[in-house]
Amino acid sequence: MRYVIIGSGNISNTYAQAIAEIGGEVAGVVSRSGRSPSSHPALPSWQSLSAVDLSYDAVCITTPNGLHHQGIIEAARLGKHALTEKPLDISIEAMDAAISACQKAAVTLAVAYQRRTAPDNRAIKRLLDEAAFGRVYAVDLAAKFYRPQSYYDSDVYRGGLAIDGGGPFMQQACHNLDIYTWFFGKPAQAVSMLDTFSHDIEAEDHGAALMRHEDGLIGTVVASTATRPGFAARLEVHTERGSFTLTDDAISHWCVDGIDNPTDTSFVYQHDGATSAVVTDTLGHQKILLDFEHAIETGATPIASAESARLTTELILMIYKGALLCNKST
Repeated sequence: MRYVIIGSGNISNTYAQAIAEIGGEVAGVVSRSGRSPSSHPALPSWQSLSAVDLSYDAVCITTPNGLHHQGIIEAARLGKHALTEKPLDISIEAMDAAISACQKAAVTLAVAYQRRTAPDNRAIKRLLDEAAFGRVYAVDLAAKFYRPQSYYDSDVYRGGLAIDGGGPFMQQACHNLDIYTWFFGKPAQAVSMLDTFSHDIEAEDHGAALMRHEDGLIGTVVASTATRPGFAARLEVHTERGSFTLTDDAISHWCVDGIDNPTDTSFVYQHDGATSAVVTDTLGHQKILLDFEHAIETGATPIASAESARLTTELILMIYKGALLCNKST
């Protein structure tokens, strides 16, 4: 397939590399700054893209969080399929507008929540869907990452509310919260405490949330970019039949009665998201692109469909709305 990449920030390089690795082609890049990954032609706007004779099948949207819906809606208007960088967007209204536009245009929309493609995550998802663990009653997620102030200073929108949509809950930890909602659904209640401790930013840089699901499951999550030097993400799950832990999407502890550990020990997650925003291992993006192409070709639902990815943003907004404290520390 031929792609146009919308946006030319750091993550656009990851998509360009992943597209090449799966045998695809980047037909061009829409970039207000005129930057472009490698030697791909750069176009200054959607209007210029519409004006040139450029053959392509889909777009990859790599603009900042709060602009994703704009690219999706424009792609739908042009009759192009769309794969957007996470999250789907930062508000209910924007997500609904994007989903509606793609439905009306009969084009495929997917979200780059590539952690869903990790083999151990997929194995756990299958077991949960089969109710193999019995009742799941406690889930604890720790996404304790670190970003220096220079990361936030690298662009005016970083760490803000209008475009980034928030701090680590909306940005860095949304991948981990996506696995949470993919596994367990959206909770019925969420209360949280958020604060800004070590960065000069508008949004939180550290927080904790307590969640309750309709079936009684109690979940906790800590998300941070202030926990130096940054730690591997951990998801601990406690069930009727035992407990297991996922560390950076690989099963690191297994004590479940009657079920063998399904881990794929050949899988190693390379991207150290705990300490850096740079993605050098493109395997996850390759998998999400291949799944996206399969969905287009067969009419199947993408592994990270817009409707399911919407739940992740909904949860994050619940956490922000349920904040008991959101004051900057001095």
